Amino acid sequence: MTMENTSSETIEQVEVLQQRCTSLEQENAELKQQVNLLLEQRRLDRQKRFGASSERSDAEQMRLFNEPETASDEEPEIEEPLVDTATRKPRRKQPGQREAMLANLPVERMEYRLPEAERVCPCCGGPLHEMSAEVHRELKHIPAQTVVVERVRYIYGCRPCEKNEIHPPVVKADMPRSAFPGSLASASMVSYIMSKKFVEGMPLYRQEQQFTRQDISLSRQTLANWVVVGATRWLSLIFDRLHEELLARHYLHADETTLQVLHEPGRAANSKSYMWLYRGRDGPPIVLYDYQESRSKEHPKTFLRGFKGYLHVDGYAGYHDVENATLVGCWSHARRGFNDALQSLPSAEQKKTSAARTGLQYCNELFKIERGLKDATPEERRAGREKQSRPVLDAFSAWLHEQSPLVLPKSVLGKAITYCMNQWSKLIVFLEDGNLELDNNRSERSIKPFVIGRKAWMFSNTPRGARASAITYSLVETAKENGLDPRLYLEYLFERLPNIQMDDEHVVDALLPWSEELPEEIRKRKTRA
Repeated sequence: MTMENTSSETIEQVEVLQQRCTSLEQENAELKQQVNLLLEQRRLDRQKRFGASSERSDAEQMRLFNEPETASDEEPEIEEPLVDTATRKPRRKQPGQREAMLANLPVERMEYRLPEAERVCPCCGGPLHEMSAEVHRELKHIPAQTVVVERVRYIYGCRPCEKNEIHPPVVKADMPRSAFPGSLASASMVSYIMSKKFVEGMPLYRQEQQFTRQDISLSRQTLANWVVVGATRWLSLIFDRLHEELLARHYLHADETTLQVLHEPGRAANSKSYMWLYRGRDGPPIVLYDYQESRSKEHPKTFLRGFKGYLHVDGYAGYHDVENATLVGCWSHARRGFNDALQSLPSAEQKKTSAARTGLQYCNELFKIERGLKDATPEERRAGREKQSRPVLDAFSAWLHEQSPLVLPKSVLGKAITYCMNQWSKLIVFLEDGNLELDNNRSERSIKPFVIGRKAWMFSNTPRGARASAITYSLVETAKENGLDPRLYLEYLFERLPNIQMDDEHVVDALLPWSEELPEEIRKRKTRA
């Protein structure tokens, strides 16, 4: 073998080894990226599972826009405590708070006096007189009681006509029509069952056990039938009217969450269904739920057909095809991405300057500006946003484009930056109108009662039951938002709806949660400050 052949083979071997080294280095870098992503996700999962759920920022996270105050190298003589380390003083009770709470409750007075024979002075033997009295107040609870109500309707006849006529007249006394004819269910019973489940989160099987302890045999199937009939036959009439009112509003919020329905035709029991939420803000509050089998974009498009205005959403693409709706992005979701990115860092890195902290500071500054404009008129708020928020948005946009090529797209920070850039055209819509809000938190607050209730009853049995739940939740939450006692409001509806002309729009409007014609006793009593 010649020297030339040996040298050529050596060069080839070196090239092969270099290529292999390059390949291994690339593979090692990719594995390190995967490990870092997994560690990042693990820290974030631990924080969400075991850490504080609050997303409130500390004082350090607001320093991006306070550079003149923080740029000085001089150390202060006395170190000021951070917000999250300062001890909170115990909150003092407001004077008169107890009296205000007890003012509207009935009073059961019990008096204790000395017998006449004992009203003798132990010192001189003279008679004792009532000098003063000590009053001790306590709350007495009277448990719910189930009674049988017999509605006796008398029927009248004419004896002469009974003797002489083939078809003697029969006259019946007037009696209100029942929402549940031929059933043991009453307006108060069904409203109580609905309130227990949809307000307090008590599943029907636990209510069945409760009635059993009272020696009342009501199966959960019976209770479920009462709820479904009450919602679909009667409450749906008010729901449809509220839907019409919702479409006439100019500012709406929307959100959705999962729901399990066991017996949906053609679907497995563990399939995901969805409960959509729509909330109207301008005018009296309206909160409506809509059950659907999927998360298809056709559902909000159909439900909101006829709406024209602004729709606050969280970034889900399913709302993009809603006709005549201008989508408004949610800065809480944008901020949450950077907050998660900060929480996913090692503990030692979270207090240091980082891209995640910088992104969070930009979001915090926008919310700080909004708090300052809280009491402004819509026109003043729009002008204030143009003057104060737009410069922050411009700086934030430039920072996002600068950071985008520097971070991994699949990292928590990369996802936060991508979300903001993809949603940017919707995130800046709030500048157009002073009535718009910076976030979609209203819908999240409204959907929370359903999410909490779902943890208790876990699933719906049938699509009919899921629709009944959507209708009932809608009326319950709308009643609460309008200052009504939901149980008393449902009871009032079940008493009135069977006895009115439903084709008269004015009569139906008198039953809506904000109607001034509603009886005063169903409104929540407001305690004095």
